[in-house]
Amino acid sequence: MKPRFISDIHLSEDTPHLTNAFKVFLNKSKETCTHLFILGDLFEIWIGDDDDNSFNQDIKKALLDFTTDGPKTFLMHGNRDFLIGEAFANEVGISMLPDPYTLDINGLKTILSHGDFLCTDDVDYIEFRDEVRSEEWQKNFLSKNINERNKIAKSLRADSTDATSEKSFEITDVNLGTVNNFIQENKPHIFIHGHTHRPKIHEHGSCKRIVLGDWDKSGWMASIEGDSYNLQKI
Repeated sequence: MKPRFISDIHLSEDTPHLTNAFKVFLNKSKETCTHLFILGDLFEIWIGDDDDNSFNQDIKKALLDFTTDGPKTFLMHGNRDFLIGEAFANEVGISMLPDPYTLDINGLKTILSHGDFLCTDDVDYIEFRDEVRSEEWQKNFLSKNINERNKIAKSLRADSTDATSEKSFEITDVNLGTVNNFIQENKPHIFIHGHTHRPKIHEHGSCKRIVLGDWDKSGWMASIEGDSYNLQKI
């Protein structure tokens, strides 16, 4: 396997430079990797698979072009696009993964996650996460029309931005106790996640925790070849 890992691209109509960067990444990666894992927040907002506006159609085409006779591609929900469903996945030729997800990569026990479940100091966020991931909330939200969903999503996004701006660095980062407990319980060789937008490789005993960066002025990618791993700007 020669997998690549990305997260927190936050694609939206308002950030065409990210759309272009993502397409360039896909074009370059099609012949150079065997598997692509997108660990959440591919989109800034996703209000349902039935929202088939021109922007979403453009991204779907780029993904389908990539997966057709290309690398096996996997997607995990993030905190922005947790409403992506099987209809979208089937349309673009990707497979959905639960969070967290464990797999063997070249003999290395590897765990993948978006990473937001580790931010246990941010109690308000964890409560919100539990609410919007519930079947009841999602069923109620998806029963509304597209315009209503757009208004709610934009309001939630604005509230989230305001709340985050008032929280300290420590509150919005992962809780190290939660991280260490998770690693001790699951004993991976490599643990890869995103969400915090703080790219770095951390050492937890024999485990390497690779934190992916978000895409802005540059993108971030992790890769594994053999038993070697790398985190780099792209």
